[in-house]
Amino acid sequence: MLFVLTCIDKPHAGALRMEIRPRHLAYIDANRAAVKLAGPFLSDDGQAMTGSLIVLDVENLAAAQAFAAADPYALGGLFASVDIRAWRCTIGAIAP
Repeated sequence: MLFVLTCIDKPHAGALRMEIRPRHLAYIDANRAAVKLAGPFLSDDGQAMTGSLIVLDVENLAAAQAFAAADPYALGGLFASVDIRAWRCTIGAIAP
């Protein structure tokens, strides 16, 4: 089942994001079987990363929540909010 994680950084957390980023990217890479799409949200001028969007293919909501909780960004206190929603892809490369 697909889940979309919408993670919004705390204000002025660019330095913290960059400090944690190598661990986050390693975590994403280690979970490539579940991670279908991932990337940062950007500021309006495209210069700063302000959050993350991750599409997961996992068994259930509990698995998506566990993935989100173990993300180094979450463990490091980067996010102001994390929203997890079940999702169905109807158009695009990951459509069934």
